[in-house]
Amino acid sequence: MTTAAVPLLAVEVVTLFPELVRAQLGAGVVGRALARGLVRVGTEDPRRHATDVHRTVDDRPYGGGPGMVLKVEPLATALAAATARLPAGSPRIYLSAQGRRFDQAVARRLASRPGFVLLAGRYEGVDERLLEESIDEELSIGDYVLSGGELAALVVIDATVRLVPGVLGAAESALAESFGADAAPGEPGGAAGLLDWPHYTRPEEWRGRRVPEVLTGGNHAAIRRWRLKQALGRTWQRRRELLERRELTGEERELLAEFLEEQRP
Repeated sequence: MTTAAVPLLAVEVVTLFPELVRAQLGAGVVGRALARGLVRVGTEDPRRHATDVHRTVDDRPYGGGPGMVLKVEPLATALAAATARLPAGSPRIYLSAQGRRFDQAVARRLASRPGFVLLAGRYEGVDERLLEESIDEELSIGDYVLSGGELAALVVIDATVRLVPGVLGAAESALAESFGADAAPGEPGGAAGLLDWPHYTRPEEWRGRRVPEVLTGGNHAAIRRWRLKQALGRTWQRRRELLERRELTGEERELLAEFLEEQRP
């Protein structure tokens, strides 16, 4: 096995709890990418850059109110140290409830970059001046509250790393997953912007439930058509807004109509 001399993607996470990030990186797809040298992930702890004896990184907010706010000085220094280890032009991203929703399109964009920094917040947030001075964009993984940005950072890393060339076992694997396709609509792996179709493996029958006959017949054209129809139908049932953003081809409109007709009682 050949190890890449230079990682295809380098990521740095600025976090008060680097052990939370490092503990999750050794397994699965990300772990294999790290072991093969395709990806590098580092961490930077702002406490290392605090100047007082207690390594203080937070303080009470101006104007009063509950909670604590992360101080600008140690964060800015930590962010600069992390950025210095990355290729030029690597964006600096703050994981924030106020950010743009992280989705597959953002993951593809980040996977095409040589690197990026993720700033994981804690407590009530970070000093706004740091965001104004040093952050290029903000991302949110969903409309809910987490204790800190470390879990969000791991989500971004996992979704992005699997799109790096050579990380997955087959070149088309990332394209065939929900939201992941860039191929032409209707081609294998081409259900771009749709939810995934159902998947089956052996045994052919389990507790009276059989694998759909079309998948066992070996007719690849019929299989492609069935998979696209299922992807369209599942998206219509579960995430209809995705179809509203998609211009359907003639074949896709026909397949969706077939799917809906088949669902009639």
